[in-house]
Amino acid sequence: MGKDSTRNNARHSTYLADRLGAATISPMGDFVAGSFASWTLTYTAGYYGIDDTGSLKIVYRFASDMGTPQFHDPVADNYVTAEADNGVVLELRYDRKGNLRPWDKTIHVRVQRGTLRAGDRITIYLGDTRFGSAGMFVQTFCEPSFEFRVLVDAFATYNFVELPHQPAISIVAGEPVAYQAVLPTLRRVNEPFSLGFKGEDKWGNPSNGVHGSFRLESSVPVKGLPEVVTVAAGTYAISIKGLEVGEPCDLKITVRDDAGAVLCVSNSLRIVEQAELLPFWADLHGQSEETIGTNSARQLIEFARDRAFLDAMSHQGNDFQITNDFWQELNRLTAEYNRDGEFITFPGYEWSGNTGLGGDRNILFRHENRQIHRSHHACLEDLSDVGSDAATAADLFRELQHEDCIVFAHVGGRYADLGTAHNAQLERSVEVHSDWGTFEWLLEDAFSLGHRVGIVANSDGHKGRHGASHPGASLFGAYGGLTCLLAKELTRDALFEALRQRHHYATTGCRAFLQARIRFNGPAGLYGEDPVAGGSIIAPVLQAQMGDIVSTTAPEVTLEIDFVGSAPVERVEIRNGTELLETWRPYRTHQLGRRIRVIWEGAEYRGRGRETHWDGHAELSGNSFEQVKPINRWNLTKAFTHSKPGRVNWQAVTTGGFGGFEALLTDQESGALSVETAPVKAEIAVPHIGLEDTVLPAQGEINRQIRVFRLPDENRQQSVALSRNIALRNGDNPLYVCITQEDGHRIWSSPTYVLHEQQ
Repeated sequence: MGKDSTRNNARHSTYLADRLGAATISPMGDFVAGSFASWTLTYTAGYYGIDDTGSLKIVYRFASDMGTPQFHDPVADNYVTAEADNGVVLELRYDRKGNLRPWDKTIHVRVQRGTLRAGDRITIYLGDTRFGSAGMFVQTFCEPSFEFRVLVDAFATYNFVELPHQPAISIVAGEPVAYQAVLPTLRRVNEPFSLGFKGEDKWGNPSNGVHGSFRLESSVPVKGLPEVVTVAAGTYAISIKGLEVGEPCDLKITVRDDAGAVLCVSNSLRIVEQAELLPFWADLHGQSEETIGTNSARQLIEFARDRAFLDAMSHQGNDFQITNDFWQELNRLTAEYNRDGEFITFPGYEWSGNTGLGGDRNILFRHENRQIHRSHHACLEDLSDVGSDAATAADLFRELQHEDCIVFAHVGGRYADLGTAHNAQLERSVEVHSDWGTFEWLLEDAFSLGHRVGIVANSDGHKGRHGASHPGASLFGAYGGLTCLLAKELTRDALFEALRQRHHYATTGCRAFLQARIRFNGPAGLYGEDPVAGGSIIAPVLQAQMGDIVSTTAPEVTLEIDFVGSAPVERVEIRNGTELLETWRPYRTHQLGRRIRVIWEGAEYRGRGRETHWDGHAELSGNSFEQVKPINRWNLTKAFTHSKPGRVNWQAVTTGGFGGFEALLTDQESGALSVETAPVKAEIAVPHIGLEDTVLPAQGEINRQIRVFRLPDENRQQSVALSRNIALRNGDNPLYVCITQEDGHRIWSSPTYVLHEQQ
């Protein structure tokens, strides 16, 4: 049976629940994520039975990507049937939002003709395989107690009562198909660090099927690194601590199986003699089952620490689902798990105001037990503290003006409308990437409004995989992001100061080393605080880092970029606010070869329903594809096939970010490429595919287009060291970089704001 239903705040009726029957499920036990299964859910009517036109609801969580039930095709996936043992006529339908959040997904079983008496049974076959269906597609992420929650409308009043005990199953990880070795990205000589290692199933779940001996090979000598590590059966992840390197270098560690085959290569760790600030990796936005996510808040924290190998995290539940008891519990948990020098947790929540009132904001507190100011109480029964609500973003900023907290703007179901309200003292950053997609337009909104903000990326994960958040098979279109905080030490105070000073950069989930510095060719002054918030110059400087606000009268500055990626670099874009100053690539036109890329990107519009579907195909005439591989194919249920030498077929969706494919042509210069999707249909001659993007635009609000370009046959360059002189325009100059790797990941530095005044 499932969890105690009183833990959740959804207001299902409990009227005479003990007289309304019982539900069981068979088989129970473990089911592998992303597999097919079949269950029989049996409802036995209670004392009152079910009256004519009464009904059952079988509901499960919004976050679940269980296969969509269908009732018409007995040989297709996810076929669902229902039978009553007394022969009454039943009607079945499915509604994706047919019940109270977070138990949105609903199978309705209506007693269409007849009635049920005490002891009568309705049997629901979930994934009915009797007629040829493969069964029900199991959700792609783990949940120790997945409930099919049963609600009963016994009196045909549409007042559904929740049964006191709920049928449940356990969803577990599959066998490992990929491996991860995770290092920090910068440490000093002889400074201890750890190596994290895990295997993941095809859906990104850490797998307890990893066991045996593994060989570790380092690119330079590492003190404390064993030659062989043994992983016991049932282990989800291991961390090897106390490692040190005695000289400056770029370190990578290779993991091999006992037969010598390479399983994975770690990201690069740069070792330096001196460093004022160190990078610490964080996912500052995710939810648990107590709001709209999966698994408990405690499990979310432990996943972040032990299976995603993060340095810091924050639980950010929707405020209108956070009960007062749960708010107290969250604060107890952050205090319990916060350990300076080991792992940092920030108390906080997501202010989830309607878009017209300001849209989503995230609040991180420095200290526990602060007042929560909700946007509303729509899903809460206890209205005793409704007077503490902040209904608009302006109200929120007024309530928080004396709090020790950080706010960043977010795009989820709702999006932050930065023009509605902003407070430079509190709202320090914008979130440009999460599981929901990529939202550079939010940063551009900030620039157009004159806001000086940093850039963060997080998961907003709903699937319990904080810090390693795969989107699964749901409406989420991207892998969750990470924020790299640049701080003097791993303490809450130091990380909080990094957020306040915008000393951080963002990635779409990879771990890469990035420094972006501005050197001044004349007098410059560093602001201690944004001048919009009353800040003044506190010191003369010769250089500044990402996030700083600096004033100068010099006509130009020098931007220095130092980057070590986790994959080869495709391009580096140097930007001044919304202006693209330069696109740098680690190769030139004469080095281009037979490799081409077809990239689709963008979103329909800003709000819900932003998904753009790119289902289609590409065909070569007068040439053929020798090899083809997808890029950012996170939704594995969407097909990608190289059906014949000159044709590729795909199903794909973007929600602001990009996907696509790379192809190796048989002939470098022959033939023509045609691309056909619903948003874009076009043809381009292969000789015209070059270094620069050929852009095929589509209608839509947010950068909807297909880009086609060419690469060298091989590109091994994973590091970049650039220096560029940049002429300043009068006023604000938000100077930053956006780096794209060949594996589809992106990295953004927070801007350095150079305020230029002509002499």
